[in-house]
Order: sequence, then C-alpha cells, then structure tokens
Amino acid sequence: MERAQDRSMTAAGRRALALLALALLTLLVPGQVHAATPHIAAKLAAESPAPLPGGSTTVALVMTPEPGWHGYWSNGGDAGFGMQVEWNLPDGVTVAPFRYPVPEALILFGMMNHVYEHPYALLADVRVDRSVAPGSDLTLTGIANWLACTDKICVPEKAVISVAMRAGDGAVAPAARRQFDGWRARLPQPLDRPGRWERRGDALRFAVPLPAGTVLDTPHLFLATRDLADYAAPQAFSRNGDQLIVETRARGETTGVAEGLLKLSDGRGLSLRFEPGTVPAAGKAVAAASRPDAALFWTALAGAILGGLILNLMPCVFPILSLKALSLARSGGAAHEAKVEALAYTAGAVATALLLGGALLALRAAGEQVGWAFQLQHPASILVLLVLACAITFNLLGLYALPSFGGGQALAARGGAAGGFWTGALAAFVATPCSGPLLGAALGATLVLPAWAALPIFGGLGLGIALPFLAVGFIPALRRRLPRPGPWMDRFRRWMALPMGLTAVALAWLLWRQAGATGLVAALGAAALAGALAFAAGRAQRHGRAVAPLFALLLLLVPLALWTNHAARAGGTAPTDATAFSPDALVRVRASGKPVFVYFTADWCLSCKANEAGAIEREAVQAAFDKAGVTTLIGDWTNGDPIITRTLAEHGRNSVPLYLWYAPGAARPEILPQILTPGLLIGKAQRR
Repeated sequence: MERAQDRSMTAAGRRALALLALALLTLLVPGQVHAATPHIAAKLAAESPAPLPGGSTTVALVMTPEPGWHGYWSNGGDAGFGMQVEWNLPDGVTVAPFRYPVPEALILFGMMNHVYEHPYALLADVRVDRSVAPGSDLTLTGIANWLACTDKICVPEKAVISVAMRAGDGAVAPAARRQFDGWRARLPQPLDRPGRWERRGDALRFAVPLPAGTVLDTPHLFLATRDLADYAAPQAFSRNGDQLIVETRARGETTGVAEGLLKLSDGRGLSLRFEPGTVPAAGKAVAAASRPDAALFWTALAGAILGGLILNLMPCVFPILSLKALSLARSGGAAHEAKVEALAYTAGAVATALLLGGALLALRAAGEQVGWAFQLQHPASILVLLVLACAITFNLLGLYALPSFGGGQALAARGGAAGGFWTGALAAFVATPCSGPLLGAALGATLVLPAWAALPIFGGLGLGIALPFLAVGFIPALRRRLPRPGPWMDRFRRWMALPMGLTAVALAWLLWRQAGATGLVAALGAAALAGALAFAAGRAQRHGRAVAPLFALLLLLVPLALWTNHAARAGGTAPTDATAFSPDALVRVRASGKPVFVYFTADWCLSCKANEAGAIEREAVQAAFDKAGVTTLIGDWTNGDPIITRTLAEHGRNSVPLYLWYAPGAARPEILPQILTPGLLIGKAQRR
C-alpha cells in the first residue's frame, strides 16, 4: 500500500513539475497570454434558425485552432480542461451539455493530453418549451472559456458566442443538414450495453463488450471520469471472445460507475459506461494496425474479382459486354485484333475502378464519410449516366453510329484499342451502383487496409468486370463458338436497346427521387437533348458531314447538372411503415427486448431493390414480422449520410446492401447474406 502511495505521489510530483514548467513558459511570453485574437476561433451555429416550440434543434460550437495549437476534450487529461460556457438563455429554452468528437492522445512533458489539433465542433441539443409563442426571439448568447495550447505554452481564452434564432416551423436547410450530419459523424457512437471495470492493486482493468469483428486501428481508452486512471500510463488491449480487455495503471480510489470513450480509429469511437464488476482474463493481444493481414488481402482480392465477374449480369452492363463480343464475331475472330481489343477493354475497366477507388480513399483521408458508389449520391453524376444510357440506347436502335459500341470492320481495323478502352471504362463506371455477392465484404476490407494494399482490391473489381471479354479475346475456342456474322446481329443489337432503355428510365426515376420535380425536369431535358443529338448525328453521318461539332451541344449539360445538384436532395424517403435508422433509434428499439431488423439501402442499388421486392416487402415476411414483434429500421443511403456510412464501416462494409438482425439479448447483430429470401427472414422471425 505504501509503495502504491509512493508511486502515486511520484506521478503527482511529475505532473506538478510539468504544470509549473508550463506556467513559467507562459509567463515568459505574456504577449501571447493577453493576445486580443484567440488562437482558437470559436463560432456558434444553429442547424435550424427557427426551432419549433415543443421541439428541439442542434447548435454547434465550431472551434478552429491556428496551426500548431490545440484544444481539449471534456476531460483534458493531466493538464487541460474542456469547454465551459456560461449561457444567457431566453425563457423556455434549455441547452444540453456539449457532445465532443473523438479526441487524440498527445503526450507533452510526460503528461497525457486529450486534444484536438484540427478544426472540430462541439454539439449540443437546444430544446424549446411548448409554451413559447411562435415568432419569439430565441437568440442564444454565452461566454465561452477554453484552454488553447501548443507544445510550449498554454493560454486560457474566452469569447462571447451567439447565434440568432426565432421560434418557427423547425425547417432545416439542406446545406445546414449536410454540415451538421458531417459533424455528427465525428461523434462517438453510444454502445448499447455497459462494460465492466475493476482495480487489482495498481492495475486498472476494463472489459468492453465489442464484437470480435470490429475494426480496431489505433485504439485508446479516454476516461471522462476523473482520478480513476493514470492517463499517461501505457494501455494494453487484448481479446477475450467478444470482450475487449483494456489494462492500464490506476491513479485514485474512485468507485461506482465510470464514463469513457473508446477510440477505434481516427475519427471513430464508442461512448460507453463501465459498471464495477469482474473483468475476464486478458486474451490475445491487439495491436494497432500497422501492416495488412495477408490472408485478408488475398481473400478480399479474390472476392473483388469474383464479385466484378458477377456484375456483368447487371442489365446495364450485359449489353455492353454482348456488343463487344459481337464486334469480335463481326471482325472474323482475328487473333491479334481480338487480343488488342480485349486488353484495351480490360485496361479501361481496371483504370476506372482504380480511379473511383483512389477518389474514395482520398476523400476518406480528407475526413469525408463516403463509401463505394459515392458518385451516385450526387444528382449531377446520375445526369451524366442518364445521357450515356440514352446515347447507347439510341445507338443500339440504329439512330446513329458510335464506333466505340460496335463499329464493325472500322473498329477492328482502326479503332479497336481506343474503342475497347472506353467501352471497358464505361462498363466499370455503370457497374458501380451495387455491391453484389462477395463484393460487399471485399470492398469492406479496404476500410482497414492501407491505401497501397486497398487499391489492388479496386483494381481486382475492374479485372473481374473485364474477365469475360478478356477470355473471349485470348481463348480461340471461345471465339470459334461465337455465332457467324449475319443479319441476326442487327436484330440482336436492337434487342439490347431494351435493357439499356430500361436503365435510362431507372436513372430518370432516381433523379426524381433525389431532387424531386427539379430532378424529373432535368432527366427529361437530358433525355431530350441526347435524342436530339443522336438524331442530328445520324443525319450528318448519312450525308457524309462531320459529327463532332454537334456534340459541342453537350455543354448544355453543365448548367443542367449544376441546377440539378442545387435542388433539394431530400427526395428519397423510407417507407412509411418503417422507422428511419439512427443510432439512438436502434438503442431505443433494442431496449424493448424484441427482434430488430436493420437494412441499409439506396434507390440506385439494383440488388437492394431486388431484395426488397423479392423478400423484405413480401406479404408473408411482413406477417411473420408482425407476429414476432420485429421492428424494422431502414438506413436510406441514396443521397449519402455520414452516420450511415460510419455504421457500414463499423460492420466492415463501405457499400450497400447491408442487412443486420438483432436477436433479443444478443451481444452483436448477425450480418445476413446480401441475397435475401423470404424463407430466410421468416425463419429468423420464427426463431426469435
């Protein structure tokens, strides 16, 4: 006991000396202490400037540190402190405590600091009493105090913060919603069950109920409860089944429930509470991810290749593949031309998949919450795809000739490589909406692999898409089995216009879902423009005139795309008989003790819609769900949602569909297959 007290006093002495050093450094630079401009700028913003009486809104205190400066978490660690605000509130208005994003651990002078070295936002819920009259001034003001530090000095700073609000209808602008959703995505997600903690001599041990499949990159346990742990002491993480064991050194004699935050990786964490109790023995050590798992890499690569191969059956990809095969048949099956075109097609598909994957990784590295097919969450991308689908459809109908999609002898003799490359690129681009069998887990692996190991996974997807055409190009036996050229080829091309035309109709519907009436008008305008260009191009070709200048009219798509992108993006809605997914909603419905079915979908995901029509929304399935008391939550990812993106990542996915089944009392959800059947869902409900 005396040795523990001596160690505690020694640690306290080190902290006192370090604090004294910081104080002396601060006194040596008084100009910094009394600086008129804070080193961390503070600005208060409201999600809705017109909160509804009887309802609530969210405010954000946005903190922007100067380079080299940092702010602090609610428990700053050994030397800092969090935000303190003295509010001046209107009558009928209450402000909840701030919620902090996931911090970083920083050791200075032997002290542990829980800090933010980049811009961050603290969120608080503002509730307006039902008795407040509409139109009342609800302007929030307060005096904020915080600590700003570098690695050499610390400066207490303060500012008057305010945001104008007036009681109204609670409307939220789309731009504000997206901004606040981005800030919410940086908050730790609540863990729906408590952990355990115990003290054994100088050792402090915690058990976190965390499924074994949860990705851990740079784990660290931040304790909001003070004087429980030695913050600067090393933390050891190990696995005991579905329990994550954290061991560190104790500091004080705190008892009772403890609050904390488990950082999983940069920007991702879980908030949880620990109840006193027995902690299981330590298990297999968990280290920060520093090198990729070879088995994970090769499994993901194989899954991406096979998943890409399956995507060739999609109605928007199959016609392109068929036409490229027909171009080989039309050319007479010459081996050299076949190989050149097959390699070019493969290069186009792989390059496009790598480009999309690289953009995804770059956006993630910049702090954006995005996942696979992120480009389809923007109406402008859908508009471009719609024009392409219309152009291909009109070409297949013979309205005009587009060499890249079957130009016969001209393509084989002169433009085979170029045509093959751009056709492969298009095939890969239009195949991105869905995550089919094997592909979801493969793309999910890119969440935990470093960029240099994740990029080949995306390249494998492109290779899988190109494999059938590559096989036709390099295997003479397959080319010999191709039908002989003849009049039937023109009829086949026209039949292929049907799935491409249906794809164009589906894209128009998607634009309407994403941007409402504006999207529908844009879709009709884009289709009309594509039709007019195709008709004009066909006439020019028949009269031997140049075609290229006509396509300068495609520049009209630019203002059309900008107009569509600025439209309201809240057109997609979940079915009225289901509850929209949110972490809070999941915790609430799980507390009822009944089964919960959660599925994540998007209007542009073909396999999602097939599962919904063929399994989820079947009358027999819904009857079984009603009988078992199953609650269904829907995460609609059509227009993007950082919270849903983060939830997908927590389950090893970065694409939809994802289906989760929470059995009553289960420690973790069961991830269901990406192809659902009514029997599977009915069986789950009956085995509740």
